[in-house]
Amino acid sequence: MAPRNTEQRTRDVRQKLRDEVDLWVASASGEGDAYLVPLSFYWDGARLILATPANSRTARNLRRAGEARFALGPTRDVVILEGPVTFIPRDVIDDALATAHAQKTGFNPRQIAEEYVYIQVIPQMIQAWREADELSGRFVMRDGRWLVGDGENGDATDATAAIPAGQSA
Repeated sequence: MAPRNTEQRTRDVRQKLRDEVDLWVASASGEGDAYLVPLSFYWDGARLILATPANSRTARNLRRAGEARFALGPTRDVVILEGPVTFIPRDVIDDALATAHAQKTGFNPRQIAEEYVYIQVIPQMIQAWREADELSGRFVMRDGRWLVGDGENGDATDATAAIPAGQSA
């Protein structure tokens, strides 16, 4: 299979973000102990929304670090995302956003007895590759900006552009 150009990779990444439900969340303790967990997510076109128990190891690690790294897809068609994390208590999250997350992921953290927290991530870096021949052009987003148009926006855009007015970025 021939290497994809950046435009095709960008389209493929956006498709995965729309269609996939789960991704891997990497974090580490203050002592450097690595931790990896799969979480379900919702993508609204600009940010990832995840939910996890408020006192989970993942929540504690991400709160301490302030940023996260995620992996989406199989190893031969991987997407790596990085960005700062913002914690949103479930009692203050925008209802439409929480409902969209529940519909996409198949579970509603607002209906679980255990205290959950939503985690918002606005990607600042995204890489995508299949094989070694795609490593040299693996970046599709840097500094929160898509590097090329993808047919949806027509040009390179700021990742936060799709966040509705009045909602936290």
